[in-house]
Amino acid sequence: MIDLSALTVSAPASYAVAFALPALDALIPVLPSETALIALGVATAGSTDPRIAVLIALAAAGAFAGDNLAYLVGRRYGTRAARRFLSGERGARRRAWAERALDRFGARLIIACRFVPGGRTAVTLTCGIVGYPRRSFIAATAGAAVIWAGYAFFIGRLGGKVFEAKPWAGLLLGLGAALVISALVEVLRRASPPRWARKVPVRQDGSRAERAAPCGTGPAPAASTQTGLTADRAGDGP
Repeated sequence: MIDLSALTVSAPASYAVAFALPALDALIPVLPSETALIALGVATAGSTDPRIAVLIALAAAGAFAGDNLAYLVGRRYGTRAARRFLSGERGARRRAWAERALDRFGARLIIACRFVPGGRTAVTLTCGIVGYPRRSFIAATAGAAVIWAGYAFFIGRLGGKVFEAKPWAGLLLGLGAALVISALVEVLRRASPPRWARKVPVRQDGSRAERAAPCGTGPAPAASTQTGLTADRAGDGP
């Protein structure tokens, strides 16, 4: 249980929690980093102490550190990291989704994955495994960390303001709001699969057919098609 009375701007534990949980839950998703940050927002809702900005900065720094730790683990250990952190059928599906989405959306996915249940670990590890450009990853995770820390803390403060005399009610309100937002993001992701996620036809020889050109871009140029057919024939051998 979270002791809200202990989470004040004067308590050293508040600063440790603000940094450590967001850093660790990149690889240990069961840690309640968002819950802890919302609780910090609730506990400090009636305060205008400038040290609140330090708490938010520490949470963003912890989230940034955790994301980049996951990237380094994926980069260093590759498929072994995937087997450890993305094991089973569900983990395999998350990794496959992350690879396809990274190819399409890049940095935008790295930012948005914080609001997809289980998305942070899948995306940051996969970025390391597939060798996503390090500079682009650092920039995207820096932006994601700031957005997430501000969002979670703001929701907590909002709940704390609404229920000033009942901090636990404020915490529940904040958690409920965060769950609703995450659920909406997940529903939208599942309800509107992008074109690249749809099933690609398979030829009789077992090879995958070329993807159709995106809607609105018109047919692929003839030269590109001929090049692809030539490459296919060359790859088939005698």
